[in-house]
Amino acid sequence: MAHELQERYSELVLAKLRDELVLSDGFVFNNDYEGDPTAGAVKIPQRDTEVAVSDYDKANGISATSGSTGYVTMPISKDKAVNEIIDGYDAEGVPDDLVADRLDSAGYSMAAQVDTDGGAALLSGGTVTNVAELTKDNIYATIVDIRRDMSKAKVPNDGRRFLLVTPDAFALILKSPEFISASDLGDSVKQNGILGKIAGFLVKEWNDTTANLAMIAGHPRFATRVLEFSVPVHIEDLNGSGKYIGASAVQGRYVYDHKVLRSVAVRCVYTPGSLTASLAKATGEGSTGKTVVTVTAGNTGTTYAYKVNPTARATFDETATAYAGTSLTSGTTAIEVSAGDVIEVVNLSSSKVKAVTYLTVTSDDIA
Repeated sequence: MAHELQERYSELVLAKLRDELVLSDGFVFNNDYEGDPTAGAVKIPQRDTEVAVSDYDKANGISATSGSTGYVTMPISKDKAVNEIIDGYDAEGVPDDLVADRLDSAGYSMAAQVDTDGGAALLSGGTVTNVAELTKDNIYATIVDIRRDMSKAKVPNDGRRFLLVTPDAFALILKSPEFISASDLGDSVKQNGILGKIAGFLVKEWNDTTANLAMIAGHPRFATRVLEFSVPVHIEDLNGSGKYIGASAVQGRYVYDHKVLRSVAVRCVYTPGSLTASLAKATGEGSTGKTVVTVTAGNTGTTYAYKVNPTARATFDETATAYAGTSLTSGTTAIEVSAGDVIEVVNLSSSKVKAVTYLTVTSDDIA
């Protein structure tokens, strides 16, 4: 029975998580992978060309072609857990409504963390696109230009292209006569939390405050999410802990990660002030396991700071004290990292965040 409850609790938490995700499966991310995430890595298919089509010769048949689908190893770097004490009840005596409330809360909290990390993966793995200051008069033309660039990059235009827009950008889109509200698109669209459509993109509002970010455009074919419980959600009796008396806890542990499969298929659109940067292996004594960030464009000064795998993204005009990053000298500071880590780099002017960029570390970037 305990095992059945674990499975049921985990299913309930996952259902809540999926319902709360803004960067949802099927809309932003696919779930195509092979292997067991709890083992530390999975294989994901990565294909940039389609199946070849040739004329058929009735006499001689047709030569076979080989597919170009490659499998990329995706390390699983996120290992999270919930462990909330329920005081006054042993495991057998916890009321059902209290269990349901805690499971609901666990799903909500998990979704918030997964969305934060998923957004960081998109921003670090996508292509930075800098645009002019957005207004209600130019936002449609800007989105059309993004559509053009994605079509040239051969991103499928099959009705699944998405546009995640910040509240400020969405306010401008709502004022555009070209915007089609969800009420005109049918029930299936509304059920998925999509607010409308513009220039062929399905639109969701994303309450994100990343400095200078306006929107992210993409297609779920080119970004993967892997998520699985390594320890199913359960009610753990704490009476034998030697510390807690007459108490239990909702516990569970899950592993997950995200990966962008084709950079040009995910467009991270910034208004003026964004950064671009690159990674290279650190050199010199003590450089093993380290990388170096070089800011290449978009800076408004020479004062920078960074974080590795930030739990929250930098916001515009956030003070340097509130940001609490580590000082960075472009092209010089050696940062200790592992493959799959995300580095957030901010540009500070008058001790405030004015621009930001994200970089995903690969094994080739580490000395």
